[in-house]
Amino acid sequence: MGYDRGKLDALRQKYGESHGGELFSPQFRRVADKIFTESGTRLAPYSGIPTFLTAPYVAVDHDNPDFGDLQVAMVGVPMDLGVTNRPGSRFGPRALRTIERIGPYNHVLDCAPVQDLRVADIGDVRFQSRYRLELSHDDIERRFNQIVDAGVIPLSVGGDHSISHPILKAVGKKRPVGMVHIDAHCDTGGAYDLTKFHHGGPFRNAVLDGVLDPTRTIQIGIRGSAEYLWEFTYESGMTVIHAEEISGMGIPAVIERAKQIVGDGPTYLSFDIDSLDPAFAPGTGTPEVGGLTTREVLEIIRGFKGVNLVGGDVVEVAPQYDSTTNTAHAGAQVLFEILSLMVFSPAITGKGA
Repeated sequence: MGYDRGKLDALRQKYGESHGGELFSPQFRRVADKIFTESGTRLAPYSGIPTFLTAPYVAVDHDNPDFGDLQVAMVGVPMDLGVTNRPGSRFGPRALRTIERIGPYNHVLDCAPVQDLRVADIGDVRFQSRYRLELSHDDIERRFNQIVDAGVIPLSVGGDHSISHPILKAVGKKRPVGMVHIDAHCDTGGAYDLTKFHHGGPFRNAVLDGVLDPTRTIQIGIRGSAEYLWEFTYESGMTVIHAEEISGMGIPAVIERAKQIVGDGPTYLSFDIDSLDPAFAPGTGTPEVGGLTTREVLEIIRGFKGVNLVGGDVVEVAPQYDSTTNTAHAGAQVLFEILSLMVFSPAITGKGA
């Protein structure tokens, strides 16, 4: 088809004087109407007080919490007392808050989650002590019990992966949940250095506490020299897809296997940034080469649209090991994808089991 002057004239008439938020497609217009003012402006990504995904900040008192009509609460958990190698993920929540230009529209899942949900950044868990890990876990469990008891879905940013244990104790206290766990490590190790509360063992602890169903748990992206520590994963009945298997299986098969495992029951999604190859995410405490690409991770997560998500987390971003901020950027994008999934979760729509 050749150059069409008539088409150009029509485009000039329709779009010549319109602003960026004046869209004609109903699909795009419903997003733009939530973002742009009538004059055609929108919030500058570098302005304002940083919050997770530029969501509203809502202060929720730690002693007398009132969550209002929130459906999802995003929470920072700046605690890394459980690391076995490099510390620093205590700075993860602050790093993710400062990443700009994530969203608002998810073109694959066709949603604008911050606008489509009643969601807010409610700040960070308040800790009694910056030195005592067990006390910190108590503080996390207390805060997340408040969220769950209010009928709100928690989406947290760590912090090291040990935070997932007290979160699961809150989320799974009435009924053990299933889990999609994307990570380089199974994190089902036992006690060492005189404690079982560390980032290499949260999911063993959660299973033994009766809040995580291992038969409805799948761990994706596992690799590295710590395989010999994950006996509990196999003994308890969890499913593992190693990083080395993914190319041969293909992403659609990985997604299908995961959906078969978790079924339609309540499910938690835990994402460790070290599931990504260090080429994409060097800013973490226990990097493992041979990992997933950002494109693979996004495709996998987006494949869980419709899963009955009752909570999620992004953990182990240690920004000081990454001068480019790529790690925090990847973490913020994954946070956005998990929040996008919650738009379609039966736990939000009221159809959850």
